[in-house]
Amino acid sequence: MRRPRRPSHYRFGDVDHELDLDSDGATLTAALTDISSVSGEEGPLADAIERVLSGLPHLTTDRFGNTVVARTTLGREERVVLAGHVDTVPHAGNFPSQFDSERTRLTGCGTSDMKSGVAVQLRLAAGLTAPSRDVTYVFYDCEEVEAERNGLFLLSRSSPGLLAGDFAVLLEPSGGVVEGGCQGTLRASVTADGLRAHTARSWMGRNAIHEAGAILDVLRAWAPRQPVVDGLRYHEGLNAVAISGGVAGNVVPDSCAVTVNYRFAPDRSAAEAESYIRSLFSSWDVAVLDVAPGARPGLSAPAAASFAAAVGGEPRAKLGWTDVARFAELGIPAVNYGPGISEIAHTPGEYVEVAAIASCESRLRAWLA
Repeated sequence: MRRPRRPSHYRFGDVDHELDLDSDGATLTAALTDISSVSGEEGPLADAIERVLSGLPHLTTDRFGNTVVARTTLGREERVVLAGHVDTVPHAGNFPSQFDSERTRLTGCGTSDMKSGVAVQLRLAAGLTAPSRDVTYVFYDCEEVEAERNGLFLLSRSSPGLLAGDFAVLLEPSGGVVEGGCQGTLRASVTADGLRAHTARSWMGRNAIHEAGAILDVLRAWAPRQPVVDGLRYHEGLNAVAISGGVAGNVVPDSCAVTVNYRFAPDRSAAEAESYIRSLFSSWDVAVLDVAPGARPGLSAPAAASFAAAVGGEPRAKLGWTDVARFAELGIPAVNYGPGISEIAHTPGEYVEVAAIASCESRLRAWLA
């Protein structure tokens, strides 16, 4: 449901924030970063984005919860979707943003993941009044939390027509390199059984925590696949991420569960990944907790190939899960391409290079113009 428009400036504490789309990309990134938008609290930033885009006559703007969609309708033969999430992980002593003394680096929560990418989107939305392709700009919420709250997921279910396009670019942090597709991700609980007993007579039972050592042995011995998919090399991962067991200080436990996370290459479907994990841990009870399929690179699609050639560099595989998988579900080829650095996302020292923001914007602008 569309919400009433509000002014594009807001007061947080003693600071008055306003989005100025005429400012350079780094300054706009700082302004976006300084409007707190931890997952679930994106309202003020979504309001500011909606207001500033609604004032642009060459765009049609719609609002769905805290997701904002702006579109050109020029009747071009091709439509491109530029998408970015506006939420961040919780602050870690890195809010508000801060430039270094040379103004070459901007530090702050979300600068890399991915308010610098959002700044590029906004600058393009304002400056490209007659692009060579029609463009849909999507600014969505709740990417950093559970999938059912993801604004892009909800929009794909309620109004998929607004996401229609021939090609999509997700401005996730990629260091200014085209990253094709994404890995799938699966979490499963692998449970070792035992037999309860009093610890004073432990030989009468079987310790499930001890039994879980064999699960860890499987993980330690596991060798990751590194398949080449559509010309890009992926690197799988399988790790224990949690372990739980124990009844009381004087009881031999009868159950111990190891939670594992499997990051699988996009040549495997979600069903194939689940089958593989069940086979790998066939000696134990396996419960799949959640799974999200990956996406193949799709760089052979004409629009994707054109984009990769235009921005330059050597494409690489995306080692992680991103919302390109949602576009893949809709049959839309998509890549990751943004100015941030994925390796430092979510860290207290998260930053983005000022030059990277300008370079990303320049290349996208040249391609779209």
